[in-house]
Amino acid sequence: MRVQIQINTDSNIHGGEDLIRRAEDRISSILERFESQLSRVEAHLSDQNADKGGPEDKQCVLEARPNGQQPVAVTHRADTVEASYTGAADSMAKLLDSRFGRLHQTKGGESIRHLPAD
Repeated sequence: MRVQIQINTDSNIHGGEDLIRRAEDRISSILERFESQLSRVEAHLSDQNADKGGPEDKQCVLEARPNGQQPVAVTHRADTVEASYTGAADSMAKLLDSRFGRLHQTKGGESIRHLPAD
């Protein structure tokens, strides 16, 4: 089952269904290894300086909802919309690696609770 990904854009981001499909596909491919641990991912795409233009004015706020846990969010700004959602998905993957790794390991090793009793 593919995790539900919802893409939201502000009125300054144009691209329609093609942009939404590309963003969903890219975010899904980066986060696919966490699919069983997530219920939903939301991307909020915006142009922070639509009237002025400028470097790194496209922003993606990416929120993931891990099963049974509080949602987590990351923000990434870039020169293009594609770079903003790709950067946000990469940041989210690192955050989820850290979050889920911590649930199953202690300081990089197995917890004694998971070792067989003698």
